[in-house]
Amino acid sequence: MKLKKRVAVCVLMSAVLVAVVVVLDVETRLSADPDQSPALASVRYAFHQRHLQRTGNASRELASSQLSAGAEDPNHQTSTPFPEDGSAHHHPSRPPDQPPDPYLDLHRLVASLGRKVERPHRIHWNPTIGELLGRDLRENSTLWDSFHLSISQDELYGAQDPTVNRLLKYMTTLPISHVSQTEGGTQIKLTIEFVDGGRALFKPMRYPREQETLKNQFYFTDFERHNAEIAAFHLDRLLGFRRAVPTVGRRVNVSRELFPLADHHLRSTFFFSPEHNHCFHGKCSYYCDTAHAICGDPDMLEGSFAIFLPDDTEVPRTRWRHPWRRSYSRRRRAQWETDSGYCELVKVIYPYSEGRRLLDLLDMAVLDFLMGNMDRHHYETFKMLGNNSAPVHLDHGRGFGKAHHDELSILAPLYQCCLLRHSTLATLLRYHKGPERLSDALRASLSTDPLSPVLWGPHLHAVDRRLAMVLAEVRKCVAKTNDPSKVIVHDSH
Repeated sequence: MKLKKRVAVCVLMSAVLVAVVVVLDVETRLSADPDQSPALASVRYAFHQRHLQRTGNASRELASSQLSAGAEDPNHQTSTPFPEDGSAHHHPSRPPDQPPDPYLDLHRLVASLGRKVERPHRIHWNPTIGELLGRDLRENSTLWDSFHLSISQDELYGAQDPTVNRLLKYMTTLPISHVSQTEGGTQIKLTIEFVDGGRALFKPMRYPREQETLKNQFYFTDFERHNAEIAAFHLDRLLGFRRAVPTVGRRVNVSRELFPLADHHLRSTFFFSPEHNHCFHGKCSYYCDTAHAICGDPDMLEGSFAIFLPDDTEVPRTRWRHPWRRSYSRRRRAQWETDSGYCELVKVIYPYSEGRRLLDLLDMAVLDFLMGNMDRHHYETFKMLGNNSAPVHLDHGRGFGKAHHDELSILAPLYQCCLLRHSTLATLLRYHKGPERLSDALRASLSTDPLSPVLWGPHLHAVDRRLAMVLAEVRKCVAKTNDPSKVIVHDSH
């Protein structure tokens, strides 16, 4: 009996030893074999990423943004930051060594349509607010008066008008006399009053330049970016629209320039954080509490300063619901998102059934797509100019949130209506062909702002990538018709 037990124990121990030897041999082969199974390699890599990778507290915010970007862009590398010029990033749909499409067919089409519409020179009537109010600029007029009275039917400022640049430079150093919270909106904005009576809208810094919108975050829950407001103004001007409110960056001292000059409602929300930074949160519908406070470092805070438009009591504006407005719902979709023929419904409704308005919204869609702005729910026009008033491009704080994701649905007005202004297409083609690319022109323009660099490098690269996508959509529209002039409209704007 004892012999049988001894034999059984020996057999069991031998089996265990054999199993151990086999496992060790397999592990040795897998670690030494360069052609190991990709599935097994990915599992081991995932395990390493999940259990071994560490993120320090100081870099957790940046790492989170890089990981979210990496989930959306196959070329994003979380271990190697993008260079400031974004030159290392390539469009995923085209091999890096393949030259970009020059769109010569669209160049020829723009030139051809330009020749066909040549007519005897006709003066385009472009009245200013000053002319309609019967008010002339006097020698003692302020820069603010000069800007307000020079706003015209087509644009907020002229291409050669030096007033805007002078006023923007003026705002960066002009002493502040009073600070109050701007009414309306879901996030805090401040009305800044200067000692000379001028006013500006202040949007404080929420994010560092490289912080991207989280991939699981809805467009309507993202914080607004002060640098997006600045960049939108410069991009709008480069495209020749000149309909975005002039905006400049400035650093303010929370303790000296905001707190002592704030009204009592706003002042009651100021406090010092555990890090002894001076903070405030204001009072608004959302994100106005201690958990979402705006803080200086420890006192200095940067933000965007947008020039106030003329007072609504003197120069009233009309607020329009954007026909391609999103649902702002987690579940419900807007009609245009499910109806491919939606544009035909829009075309028969005033003010889109006549005049320039529909083409103006196409310009706005191009601008929004280039900066990735999905938050376009309303727009405004000057009432005294009627349907001839170009829409004012307002509120771009949710632009430039995702450098590695292109939201094509922003171009729905373009690919549903298949319309685009001739001058807009010509401008896009000029920047696409070069020698100066749109990203280079934008970088140079933004370099003049006090908060330069205003944009993170990959956002600049994204502008060029998205411009090519706009041209691709125009090409598709042209291919659907026998008359390209019905797609590329040559009006006087």
